[in-house]
Amino acid sequence: MLLLRSLPVPGPARSVSLALVVAGAAALTGCSDTGRPEGAGATRVASAPARLWPERPPAPQPPTDRSGQDGPSPVPGLPREASGDIRKLDLLAVVRAQIAADARTHTPAFDKATERKIARCTAEPAGCPVRAPQYQDLTHDGKAELIVGIEGNEHVLAVWAYTLRGGVVNRILDTAGTPLSVEVADGDLIMREPTGSPGYEMRTVHSWDDKRQTMEIRAMEFDRAVSSPAPGRSAASSPTPGRSAVSPPVPERTP
Repeated sequence: MLLLRSLPVPGPARSVSLALVVAGAAALTGCSDTGRPEGAGATRVASAPARLWPERPPAPQPPTDRSGQDGPSPVPGLPREASGDIRKLDLLAVVRAQIAADARTHTPAFDKATERKIARCTAEPAGCPVRAPQYQDLTHDGKAELIVGIEGNEHVLAVWAYTLRGGVVNRILDTAGTPLSVEVADGDLIMREPTGSPGYEMRTVHSWDDKRQTMEIRAMEFDRAVSSPAPGRSAASSPTPGRSAVSPPVPERTP
């Protein structure tokens, strides 16, 4: 039942207020062709979640994962870029400095064969596993970040992202996958990967975390397939060297 509280309404506005009340009541109940209000039918009663096995204690919280990136990571061995323009960075210099830094912390991203290919990129560009640099605003500050894609074995693509802070190169994303596509939409980096279920893909969304000052995983979804392999290639085939690390955005579909 719709309850209306009586309120003093000035004379000139009384007719307008009454019309609004009647219109609101009609919108809530609906009207028949004759103008009489009709019920919208039975409404499903909401209920609280039913907890299963409430007598069992919850699992203990796991220890804090310190294996990931805790914040922006300056890349040692690179000169400052005083201009503040990240497009002026030498792409291969950034990649080699990062590989050297990872080696010092015993966290290599690639096997020795891939590292040798990277070392020969200048002399043998056709066999270089480093994709063309991409520039997108990931931190929502109006300035572009550098996105690097490097192809390793088994179709794995390492995706790194860098930003400049006071001219210092900082890595803000370190991830990898076997992508069907990599996209940037409204600052989110979205990677779609194949699954063992036909018609479905794994969709991982990395978003800027202003508190941690890095790109963090915001969502991992088992989603309906929207990616299409390039002509003449299957979805599981290897990406073509030299392709852009960021493809044009693919329109989202509602499952």
